[in-house]
Amino acid sequence: MTRDGGEAEARTNAIPDEPAVGQGHQVGRSPDACSILSATYDEPIAGSAATATTWLCIEQPGPYGADALVESHLDVELGRELAARSKGTGVRIQLIRRPGRHADAHPPATLPGGRRVFVAHTRPGATWLRAALVEDPRSLLDLDLAALAAGEEPLEWGARVEGPVLLVCSNGRRDLCCALVGRPLAGELARRHAADVADSTGGIWETTHTGGHRFAPTAVLLPTGYLYGRLDVDFAEHVLAEARAGRMVTERCRGRSTWTAPGQVAELAVRERAGEADPDAVRPEPEAPGADARGWQVRVVVDDRAWTVTGREETLRPDRKTSCAKAPLTPTAHVVTEVSEAEPVGVGTT
Repeated sequence: MTRDGGEAEARTNAIPDEPAVGQGHQVGRSPDACSILSATYDEPIAGSAATATTWLCIEQPGPYGADALVESHLDVELGRELAARSKGTGVRIQLIRRPGRHADAHPPATLPGGRRVFVAHTRPGATWLRAALVEDPRSLLDLDLAALAAGEEPLEWGARVEGPVLLVCSNGRRDLCCALVGRPLAGELARRHAADVADSTGGIWETTHTGGHRFAPTAVLLPTGYLYGRLDVDFAEHVLAEARAGRMVTERCRGRSTWTAPGQVAELAVRERAGEADPDAVRPEPEAPGADARGWQVRVVVDDRAWTVTGREETLRPDRKTSCAKAPLTPTAHVVTEVSEAEPVGVGTT
């Protein structure tokens, strides 16, 4: 085991999350920034959420590299082992830190009381969020990631908390847009929710890559696992207020991480059709093939009603950058072509 962050320190900047070479150092976003292009072309946002049934969020102050689990002040061997163990389980691991300046300093000096760790399971009707203060992050290797992915709540680990927790992507080493617009968003939300920030059981956090930086500012809401994009402060406040009231918001929602992309799109389409905001009320079933290789159908159950959503993966034009540091490419998006109410649940069964 290397010292805490030893190898990673050599691969990250002393300036926290300084943009990678080639991404530029402008204060604002340029006209060809990936998030500007995505908004300009009105790229569909639904179906773009990361896929994970469970989220493991580990507090780690300081700068993050593009591959943050092995490019931060978290022990490199530990980060590599956590990444290997989580692969294919349905658990997504995020590093998190409080908004603000991120001194290039190492624990334990920056975490005298231990680091905060959250585990959230996102499946409707079975969501839970647990928090713990962990002195030795290597103890996280004792967690059964497969069990967490399946929704088994570790009752002897930490304590259940209500949340919500909002994770705002701010990793400028992964994409410039996330730093330029994500960090200010997180900072202002943290200022407005100073009491929550002081409370170790929830609040506002910056986080590492969540996918979809072209939709920056992006954020993950836990424990439900809904991802949002193109956020501003007032809309993020709206999302948080609705979450505290037990409701989700479909506008600017990228999808629920519990589902695949077609399931995410289908859920949001039915929610808008049915006017349903209860996070537990809408449950997509696994998608079935559509009329061609790019088509799909998803049956969505809402209480005693059911809907059939038909869609397909469409090619988007023109080519554009989907990441500020990469060359333009041809993106795709899952779009709905038809929504129809099916027979009520239970009809025709014996």
